[in-house]
Amino acid sequence: MYIYPDNLRAKPKLWLWELRDVAVIGIGFLLSVLALANGAGMLLMILTVLFAFLSIRMEGASILDFLRCAVCFLFLHQQYYEWKERKS
Repeated sequence: MYIYPDNLRAKPKLWLWELRDVAVIGIGFLLSVLALANGAGMLLMILTVLFAFLSIRMEGASILDFLRCAVCFLFLHQQYYEWKERKS
């Protein structure tokens, strides 16, 4: 028996984010600070903060996962329905 959650099968987390998301947020903040120092504007900082907010994980799901599924369902994958008359 392991002390780590789910017997070493759970994804590594740091606070409310997965480790991959923490790395992306850190790199985004670093690049946005460099962009601010060069006078490129606040757009990259805003995008990084937005990603950080959308990737917060609560109970195994994030807003970003929901938005990905919604976009795939509504726009990217074709929905196919068959209408048939019932014969009873």
